[in-house]
Amino acid sequence: MNSAYQNKDDYLIIGLGKTGLSIARFLTAKGKPFSIADTRVNPPGLEAFRQDWPDVSIWLGPLDVELTSSVSCLVVSPGISIADPAIEAAQKLGVKVLGDIELFCREVDQPILAITGSNAKSTVTSLVGEMATEAGLQVGIGGNIGVPVLDLLTQAKQNLYVLELSSFQLETTQSLNALGAALLNISEDHLDRYTGLDDYIFAKQRIYHRCSTAIYNRQDSNTLPIHGLTAARLSFGLNTPSQENELGLGLVDKQRWLMKGEMPLMPASEVSLVGEHGLANTLAAFALGFAAKLPLAAMRSAAAKFKALPHRCELVALRKGIAFYNDSKATNVGAMLAAVKGLATPEAPTWLILGGEGKGQDFSPLKSALAKNIAGVALIGRDAAIIAEHLPKNLLQKNFVSLPQAVAWLVSQAKSGEQILMSPACASFDQFKSFEERGEVFAQCVFDLPS
Repeated sequence: MNSAYQNKDDYLIIGLGKTGLSIARFLTAKGKPFSIADTRVNPPGLEAFRQDWPDVSIWLGPLDVELTSSVSCLVVSPGISIADPAIEAAQKLGVKVLGDIELFCREVDQPILAITGSNAKSTVTSLVGEMATEAGLQVGIGGNIGVPVLDLLTQAKQNLYVLELSSFQLETTQSLNALGAALLNISEDHLDRYTGLDDYIFAKQRIYHRCSTAIYNRQDSNTLPIHGLTAARLSFGLNTPSQENELGLGLVDKQRWLMKGEMPLMPASEVSLVGEHGLANTLAAFALGFAAKLPLAAMRSAAAKFKALPHRCELVALRKGIAFYNDSKATNVGAMLAAVKGLATPEAPTWLILGGEGKGQDFSPLKSALAKNIAGVALIGRDAAIIAEHLPKNLLQKNFVSLPQAVAWLVSQAKSGEQILMSPACASFDQFKSFEERGEVFAQCVFDLPS
């Protein structure tokens, strides 16, 4: 064993990606000794790391128990499972296991708004950030979106931090203590990493631990807090609120409004996000804003101006009367069904693109959920055949080798007034580098169509 790993005051960073590099910069600034490990033999960024930290020891390949137990603390990137046998063995020997979010929370004394959920995390996080900015606050936005949280510490001091957190990040976080913590929704996701749905839900529920206000979706029982039971509570949903601590939809002068109890917030028609899921996301953002005591005028203004994030039910273009929507970020069934429901209108049938890496999900809900208002489905990717088994029997469907072929077929089938939605319900890594690349390929196919 290399003697460089024998200092019990050391940190071992596990994972050399964007998060791992931000951890290395943070520990360097703190004067803390560290080494680094990556389960890949040739991870991206390796040469750049060696140039910046030529004296730091690097371990590549499967983790070794002697390695993980030879330091005082493992700082694990979210892409690495803490169920790895070498990490679990080190924990049993007293080695601390944490992540970059935990390091961040130990450093800041400004309030944190934290958002998790299977779907819409990035949209709600970004909208809340816009609301706080509109209120005149200096806001740091990061976590599972944009800037790694530890890099936020190098920026000017903020009044408020708004963090998107994945279940993987929450697994290694103990000191979040959020001012407002929101669990937006739960649907099957990452079951290739968790032992089952309950295991995944418990990881998500960690966001409520020691929070001041717990924000949940009252139409999704899996979001009801099982931690943070002494916290104040706010709920949101698309039904009519019956109490002051509930946000929902109601009628004001025969028009639909967003409401908090009996207090009108803004007309639903003025909300920029499309569909019913857009209204739900906006209500969740209002709830977080109330937890932070943001002015109503600022929240309303931001909700009216906010632009949908790329690859999230994004209207790409209208071609020949057909609306093309890019929802490449929909990497699980729940996200896809939310998009389908949000865009559904009897007069505008939807043509769908589905497929990719299914991540061990249960696709059986598709049989009933896609029985109405769906004109046909183009299937792509590794698990297309698995998805096909769960589609309604009489639904027009066809399998394609590539995304451009799928788009071409759908354009030949769709009529003016209908819509084509790419909402794959799967991860993209079987055919693309990321969901972003998948969305860009889809958009380019649309832009290449004749006007």
